[in-house]
Amino acid sequence: MLNPSQNDMKEWIPLTPIEKMAQTDYDVIIVGSGAGGGAALWRLCEKWGRNGKRIGLVEAGDLLLPTHAANIPVFNGPRFELFQSAHSDYIGNRLPDFPNVILIRALGGRTLFWAMESPRFPPFTFETWPITYREIAPYYNIAERIMKVNTIYSLGSAVQDILLERSRTGGLPEATTVPLALDPQATQFGQVHSDPAFSSISYMAYALNTRPFDLSVRTRALQVFTEKGKAAGIKVMTWDGKTHFISARTVILSASTLETPRILLHSGIPGEAIGRNLVDHSFVSAEATANRQMFPEVLGTSKIYVPDSEQRRFHMLLLGPTLYQQFVEPPVADSLKFLFYTYGTVEPRLENRVYLNPNQLDAYGVPGIGVEFSWSSRDMAIIEQMLVSTGKWVETLNMSPLQAPELWPPGSIKHESGTCRMGDNPATSACNRYGQIHGIPGLFVADNSVLSLTAGANPTLTTMALAMRTADYIVETSS
Repeated sequence: MLNPSQNDMKEWIPLTPIEKMAQTDYDVIIVGSGAGGGAALWRLCEKWGRNGKRIGLVEAGDLLLPTHAANIPVFNGPRFELFQSAHSDYIGNRLPDFPNVILIRALGGRTLFWAMESPRFPPFTFETWPITYREIAPYYNIAERIMKVNTIYSLGSAVQDILLERSRTGGLPEATTVPLALDPQATQFGQVHSDPAFSSISYMAYALNTRPFDLSVRTRALQVFTEKGKAAGIKVMTWDGKTHFISARTVILSASTLETPRILLHSGIPGEAIGRNLVDHSFVSAEATANRQMFPEVLGTSKIYVPDSEQRRFHMLLLGPTLYQQFVEPPVADSLKFLFYTYGTVEPRLENRVYLNPNQLDAYGVPGIGVEFSWSSRDMAIIEQMLVSTGKWVETLNMSPLQAPELWPPGSIKHESGTCRMGDNPATSACNRYGQIHGIPGLFVADNSVLSLTAGANPTLTTMALAMRTADYIVETSS
């Protein structure tokens, strides 16, 4: 039965006044509602059930969408990207070393717009991690089940089958279908499946159906407080400029690769590696066209990827015919456009970092973000291989180049990671193998910033798996 207060909801998700949250002692407070924050929230709710533990979530952004944008009919076609662009903070415009990075401040974060590509990191890419593939594999299984990750999207597609065969026989035998977090189940037998594209909002929905939690939006976390060496809570500011302290025995920072270290640094949390080891995938793109006569009348769509190997430290992706072409081109065109994306691993180095810029305060009085970033000679060697391999793939498929393989500037692909890197050595890592900041019990990180980005795959699935693992550790060690 619903609580009386829930019968008169004014929003599509229950919100808690920040004044009430400031009067509550939380067992866990989560900062940020994107991939990591949403996964940690769901897992805590799922494991604790209705046991009286208090869980709170604060989000700096507002209620923007109640689902992934792809689930909303008016965003079919170019309006999807236009809407995303309109709600993005192009912070890279202020960061010469990282010029293309953006932030999205909204409930659900970037998962409202992500491409849903959900491959695992290959086992060999965990060689330099403090945990093994065997340790993360059970959490991959859980995340894939909840997110409904599958390869059905392109099943039976003529263009997919033809291009897969040509890729495999043309020197890329590992080429395979991209796994997507996209529910393929049709609505039937009274079961409604109207939310196919997965976002962090789905985690919140599953959590709410398990137990209540408190949520405040338009609430920016400014600092973490500790007491006797342990996490004690957070200081927040709402959009109207009012500040509050929220008490919590455990704090999980899931604010993003740039924002999480900013909060830690502004809080004076000790740690030589906090903000260091910034990485992002190096990114090469190309466009090509294929003769329409190469394919049967019923075309379908294609999503193919070639995973990293120990000899090839980058991940290759083929998409097409391009989404917009399906909406604006005639049914039978002379040619079809395809996109080639290649993502390379980048060497983690202490000098690549996020730092506080005291000369630039934001509206909340927090120092601005500064970034120092450059590619190493190893990175450049991989980038050269990416450029050559992308061009060869286009040739293998007998396509005509529209745009030669091109390297994009740092920060372009929205996969930035590593600034609170997981590790056993506090001199080179910010948190331990469970995401706890070294030396600060109760203070955890669960977002891309903990990742060692040792694979070219989209990191979102791995971030969610690690966030669930962190949540389990909190449940197991809490009194």
